[in-house]
Amino acid sequence: MSEKPEIKIAVLVGITLAFVIAIGNLYWHMEHLRTEMTSLRHTLVDDIAKLTEATNNVNRRSPAAAVAQPNRKGLDSLKQELAEELSTTKKQAAAAAQHAKDALSHADKLAEQIGEERQSQHKQVVGELGEIKQAEANASAKIEGVTADIANIKSDVASTRYELQQTVSELKRVTGDLGVQSGYIATNGKELQALRLLGERNYFDFKIARTGKAERVGEISIILRKTDTKHSKYSLEVLAGDKKTEKKEKTINEPVQFYLSRVRLPFEIVVNEVQKDYIVGYLSAPKQLVTHTD
Repeated sequence: MSEKPEIKIAVLVGITLAFVIAIGNLYWHMEHLRTEMTSLRHTLVDDIAKLTEATNNVNRRSPAAAVAQPNRKGLDSLKQELAEELSTTKKQAAAAAQHAKDALSHADKLAEQIGEERQSQHKQVVGELGEIKQAEANASAKIEGVTADIANIKSDVASTRYELQQTVSELKRVTGDLGVQSGYIATNGKELQALRLLGERNYFDFKIARTGKAERVGEISIILRKTDTKHSKYSLEVLAGDKKTEKKEKTINEPVQFYLSRVRLPFEIVVNEVQKDYIVGYLSAPKQLVTHTD
């Protein structure tokens, strides 16, 4: 796991401060050495002056070789000490310089690494922002699509409602064969669909063949007994439970009414088409089967 940029910057600052302190120590040590060398030079000059004066005094009393030899040894000793101290100082300065060089190299590498990581993070952030913008664009496109679909649906609903109103306005209410005022009568599939959309009653369309057998439609069964295509008439029997009701010589689009046991509202059969061997129409049943009270 990579270090955080704040930690790396703190490390870089620490290394830089260490480098500055190392340079300061080196400068102080050089100044101290310079001061000591100056003092040593003055001391050496004084010693040489004293040595010269002592030599002159001795020369007056004894041969020069007796005193000169010890003074030369002292001078050589001082030179040796000075050379060793200077060598030590050079080594310390070289070590400090190398340490500073290493610190600078490490700092450069660390700064380069931090720069690369920041660049990588920048690219990653830019990429993520691009993905977010793309997702936002996709979402906006989808919302626009849904909005358009809703507008289309509203338009279709409005159109359907208008067509339904127009169709219903053309429907008629008639009186059934039992003398009961019927609801709207549909004469074709479009009008029947309009009645279904009104939702006032339940509708079951049918096509019944003249086979002499009962065919189930909704809650009842119907047996087609006779068809008269010339006069568009038909005869049939309605079976509801154990009760049978005959309907003879009925015409197309005439509400053929009957009741089921204990149901107050009538059922209606409306035949829209009479052919030689079959009839086409629908059964209209009450939405709520309200029964008679005792």
